[in-house]
Amino acid sequence: MSTIGFIGLGNMGGPMAINLVKAGHRVLGFDLSDKAMAAHEAEGGEKAAGVAELAAAADVIVTMLPAGKHVRQIYEGEGGILDNAKPGTLMIDSSTIDVDSARAVSAAAQAKGMKMVDAPVSGGVAGAAGGTLTFMVGGSEEAFEGAKAYLDIMGKTIVHAGDAGTGQAAKICNNMILGISMIAVSEAFVLAEKLGLDKQKLFDISSTASGQCWSLTSYCPVPGPLPASPANRDYQPGFAAAMMLKDLKLAQEAANSAGAATPLGAEAAALYSLFCNAGGETQDFSGIVKFLRGTS
Repeated sequence: MSTIGFIGLGNMGGPMAINLVKAGHRVLGFDLSDKAMAAHEAEGGEKAAGVAELAAAADVIVTMLPAGKHVRQIYEGEGGILDNAKPGTLMIDSSTIDVDSARAVSAAAQAKGMKMVDAPVSGGVAGAAGGTLTFMVGGSEEAFEGAKAYLDIMGKTIVHAGDAGTGQAAKICNNMILGISMIAVSEAFVLAEKLGLDKQKLFDISSTASGQCWSLTSYCPVPGPLPASPANRDYQPGFAAAMMLKDLKLAQEAANSAGAATPLGAEAAALYSLFCNAGGETQDFSGIVKFLRGTS
């Protein structure tokens, strides 16, 4: 049994931490939300009074935070993780952040004799609860091997993408594909409606033809063809549009930094920005179909 410190017990982090508890580990949790802390304790986790206490006690530290600035502050800030953790502590950051921040924090951790991986996830809240997440992991081979035993508890597919920062690179590239493809599928359904083509017929055809993709066959943006998709729950989020916009912006920042041309990624970011500004930020990202239809 390891003592694991888990910082960030929200919609994703909360169930991830509980899966570690269920696997027999002692999990010290910390979150600014009293509700999240109470839920963690109710499932057998322990409450840490603060970051310093958690870091000093933990063999392994997992973080799930909103943005790069939060990650850098909690690791590198005065009184933060790196000031208080024991040498040799393994650190796993599962936040989705910019590549530069991931690499900077990893370098700072290594300078203090600690091992770290960036390990953002794909799979949403259902994947977090079910322990079926995909982890895209950046870091040394040694750090990856150390982290894998814990990632295997929280996820189903664990991929070592390369050195520090490549986990974040994989995540933002994947989600840029997802954002673009969801817009393409949504546009096709809106066009089909205008042309008098039944949505089920389009689904039946395209799901077995060259237009097949995950956004169509696993997360169809219109009600009917896939009963489990958010479209059948008035677009209650599995993955909110605001989170998609965040990832698309990260992709654009990375593209600008690397000098890569991503015109479709830029257009997807612009469209999701318009959708969010029109009130769609808390809806599922597949709700972009309503915006394209003019009904959001």
